[in-house]
Amino acid sequence: MTALWSFDEQPRTGDPLRSGAAPAAIRDALLTEDRDVFDAAYQRALAAARDTLDLTELFRCLEHWRRVALLQRDPNRFASIARRAAESLTGEPVLDGEPLAQIRRRAGL
Repeated sequence: MTALWSFDEQPRTGDPLRSGAAPAAIRDALLTEDRDVFDAAYQRALAAARDTLDLTELFRCLEHWRRVALLQRDPNRFASIARRAAESLTGEPVLDGEPLAQIRRRAGL
């Protein structure tokens, strides 16, 4: 992966989670329980960028979390995706009322 940087003085319009999304927009779209994990990953990537003067890992981190945020910005849809993944991967049905955190663990999410 090659990291490229650019700056456009035009204001961003459209979907706040499109490619190149701001870290704040990514964080805002995440489920509450994932925000601390994002914060820690983002801080590690910022520190690495500062130490190496290479933005590749920072961009990789943000892109990973942007994709997670795209899935999570609709919590009901994300829960449905997690449920289907858990059932598919384990071959076991997800019980009604099973906590999302447990479903996510079963699905590896």
